[in-house]
Amino acid sequence: MTRFSENTKTYKLFKALHSGEALTPAAARNRFGIKNISAEVSRIRQAGYAVYANSHKAGNGVKVTEYAMGKPSRRLVAAGYRAIQLGLA
Repeated sequence: MTRFSENTKTYKLFKALHSGEALTPAAARNRFGIKNISAEVSRIRQAGYAVYANSHKAGNGVKVTEYAMGKPSRRLVAAGYRAIQLGLA
């Protein structure tokens, strides 16, 4: 679980997501000072964790994306194994 240095923004975001929180880009900016949450989420995904982006419209009609950590589907795991067998990963 500790693939990230504890003083980094990536680690702080990882801990929040791992504890079950769902964060929007605005919440990540306010809490952790993260300006580009998609880059931090990409780093967490590269470390092997399933982070999902769920988009919806807020009450004022603005499209909002929430990031949450979840369990990968069997289909996703199978695709990963297939990529390893083909030498792609």
